[in-house]
Amino acid sequence: MTANADENVPVLIVGGSLVGLSASLFLGRLGVRHLLVERHAATSHHPRGRGNNVRTMELYRTAGVEPRIRAAASVLADNHGILQADTLTGAEQEWLFREIDPGGGLARLSPAGWCLCSQNDLEPELLAAARELGADIRFGTELDSFEQDQDGVTAVVTDRDSGRKRTVRAQYLVAADGPRSPVRERLGIGCGGRGDLFHNVSITFRAKRLADEVGDRRFIVCYLRNSEGSGALLPVDNKESWVFHAPWRPDSGETLEDFTDERCTALIRAATGVADLEVEITGKAPWHAAERVADGYGRGRVFLAGDSAHEMSPTGAFGSNTGIQDAHNLAWKLAAVLQGWAGPELLDSYEAERRPVALATAARASARSAEHRHPGYDVSPGTGKQAGMLAVVLGYRYHSGAVHGADPEESAVPEQFRPGAEPGSRAPHLWVNRDGVRLSTLDLYERGPVLLTGPGGRAWHEAGLRVAEELGVPLECHRIGGEPGPGSVLQPDEGADWAQAHGVAEDGAVLVRPDGFVAWRAVTGDDRPLQVLTEVLGAVLSRA
Repeated sequence: MTANADENVPVLIVGGSLVGLSASLFLGRLGVRHLLVERHAATSHHPRGRGNNVRTMELYRTAGVEPRIRAAASVLADNHGILQADTLTGAEQEWLFREIDPGGGLARLSPAGWCLCSQNDLEPELLAAARELGADIRFGTELDSFEQDQDGVTAVVTDRDSGRKRTVRAQYLVAADGPRSPVRERLGIGCGGRGDLFHNVSITFRAKRLADEVGDRRFIVCYLRNSEGSGALLPVDNKESWVFHAPWRPDSGETLEDFTDERCTALIRAATGVADLEVEITGKAPWHAAERVADGYGRGRVFLAGDSAHEMSPTGAFGSNTGIQDAHNLAWKLAAVLQGWAGPELLDSYEAERRPVALATAARASARSAEHRHPGYDVSPGTGKQAGMLAVVLGYRYHSGAVHGADPEESAVPEQFRPGAEPGSRAPHLWVNRDGVRLSTLDLYERGPVLLTGPGGRAWHEAGLRVAEELGVPLECHRIGGEPGPGSVLQPDEGADWAQAHGVAEDGAVLVRPDGFVAWRAVTGDDRPLQVLTEVLGAVLSRA
């Protein structure tokens, strides 16, 4: 604590876009008091970053906001495919895919599903939910400077309207301040990768007649390519509001001022193939597709998350989802350390886990843009279509001190998704019943580690109850199936096999972290359950 600080908080978040607001929500759910400052006056007003993948929606489900997000996204609920065409009215029409989840197979893997919710609709929901949990979120407030020492971070923030400066003392700082992160620059952390890939200007417009030309083609995006105009068309309401991403070539001397309303209108007409389309331009915003990953995810008590740590090509929305998952990974670790049930070294696992995932995911995103021939990206795709995109979404793996027994040969993002419960992987989804309420096993993972055992794992279960008490760790212990007894007993749906899904015998056990990743598993029973669990939990939580 600093005596002359105007305010003291455990965590200071810099940046109030998707990642910063998600970090606020996740920390609030865990009871961690924090302050968020955002230099802009309000949440985003531009429709972008709309694709929220299954893993992200699982996290929002656990955080209690999935229903309100789906309500905000209801207008795009029936939009699924990606279309590629010469024009909307032309003969060349090809669906890269028609359905995100053909056949509904994802329901076997997750209680959640994909959701198209534009950033301008999603951010207000995150903001409202975070504030309902008591978060102190200040827009129009900018970070001026910060210094850190062995005990914390001292920052100076300025209210941009009044010019009033305040000194904030925090134990940790989370920088979610975008791709040109001032915090990252002040830390002296560089970035590696392929750099800039291509540039677009995002043009919002109204055109009532365009819906007639689109007809019943409910696409997520339509890539339009012809000699007179190319770009990406995205629906906002499937009626009269649209977004058009036009290629922009600043390296050839093209400036933003060159994108006049008249030129934008002409580009939209040429790309759509509707020569007399009435177009009302409502906004323009430049954006840059890049492949960069920070050389480090922080220094000392300062951590990078989201675009400050990595930039990715937009195809697949991997960048925003990876950033939200950064925030989730970091939030539980900050909570554990601040609340005293984990050692400070646990925070070292943040970079060790998230940076390899970002490196692999960024490469996949660039390859996806090439495969889809994203307008403005003049790179030949690799041979054949990419396989295993679900591996990026649900199959990424962690190797760190916060995982015990992970396969060191397993890549951060495997080529194919293999459901299971190997240490370092996302725990599998299984429907269970608790006191007459049906829930997913994924719903159990948020506030503390969870030990799952089957009917034959009573020794593990009883050892877990004792270890939790002796170590002062909020370890929840659940038996899946079997007769009532000490602790919680959850009954699986008929036909569900907990042991098979988790790759253990009936007397095995699985330790799951608060973020839903498997920290350790015992395939079978052991004659030293108390000793083993004490050692494993201590190692995973960096307790000396």
